[in-house]
Amino acid sequence: MSLAIVAQMIDLLANLLTILIVIWVIVSWILPPYHPLREALDRIIDPMLAPIRRMLPATGPIDFSPMILVLLIVLLSRVLVSVLLSVR
Repeated sequence: MSLAIVAQMIDLLANLLTILIVIWVIVSWILPPYHPLREALDRIIDPMLAPIRRMLPATGPIDFSPMILVLLIVLLSRVLVSVLLSVR
């Protein structure tokens, strides 16, 4: 498998995770906690948010952890993609 294909897959996965996080945020405002869609998204997103939430100070009703997670995903994917594409 070519490194360019691996780089594209990493970029695609980062984009999908970012979209899932945005959907999770919107769904968490609209649906009740025990809705099946919300529970499914919680099982995917919450394990990634837990370490960030432990490090962040309490900010009241606003949760900044999804925004930080998106930033970390974008940063990590860009670093990995640039490293993979520069190895040629």
